[in-house]
Amino acid sequence: MRRFLLINGPNLNALGNRQPELYGTTTLKEVESRCADLAREAGVQLLAFQSNHEGALIDFLQQQSGAAGAIMNPGGLAHTSVVLRDAVAGCAFPVVEVHITDITKREAFRQKSYLTDVTKHRVIGKGVQGYELALRWLIEETASGGSAPRPPKENG
Repeated sequence: MRRFLLINGPNLNALGNRQPELYGTTTLKEVESRCADLAREAGVQLLAFQSNHEGALIDFLQQQSGAAGAIMNPGGLAHTSVVLRDAVAGCAFPVVEVHITDITKREAFRQKSYLTDVTKHRVIGKGVQGYELALRWLIEETASGGSAPRPPKENG
């Protein structure tokens, strides 16, 4: 059975409470539950992980060699972490970058993501529904057992 990862970085544990005007009121547990339901319906497994620590995210990624793919919302680390970028680049499976808000329309420092060129696809600005869109994309992308080369990407 294909196994997918749902990885969330710093501050996403506060989803639903932190800046609801930007991120909404849906909690991370609710996002994980929705994605787990979708995974079950599709006959795949989903393993969720969240950490506020960069090294823990990297360790988790490096321990998941048998995964078929990953959805990652790196939070603010998207804009600062070369080492997380390197860990994603080293993955043997496709990674989809997710951002709840449209980072291209936010503060200048948020507009560049170090992960963009090493992820297979990205979903930005779709709210928490972006996680489900990313999971559907991964399920379809890996259905034939293969994975096309990285980029080009589309939003959504």
